[in-house]
Amino acid sequence: MVDAETLRALATALPEVAEALNGEQVAYEVAGKGLAWGYLARPAPKAKRVLVPGVIAVRCLIETKQMLIEAAPERFFDDSHYLGYPAVLVRLEKIDADELAGLLRTAWTLVAPKGLVKRYS
Repeated sequence: MVDAETLRALATALPEVAEALNGEQVAYEVAGKGLAWGYLARPAPKAKRVLVPGVIAVRCLIETKQMLIEAAPERFFDDSHYLGYPAVLVRLEKIDADELAGLLRTAWTLVAPKGLVKRYS
């Protein structure tokens, strides 16, 4: 299980990652590009999106997303808003810190400037 403090520690441990807040929604970015962010869902069709506590979206390859959801649907899922989008939804209460750290590191390599990735690889 990962709580908000552990998520923050894991994300901000990555090179040049900054935390951004938009109201209650947290996001983690490198060079202005998001690698993980709070999940907003619609409680009803056409309703305003609301923050879902304990769930984050993490950037990943589409192929990885599909594999994660198939392998561990209790931890990873998708919704209609994220279909075809390169990010997987993660239930923080169902994932351990090591697995999340690996997902965040991979997300970081996908969005960080190539020179930065090269310096820290």
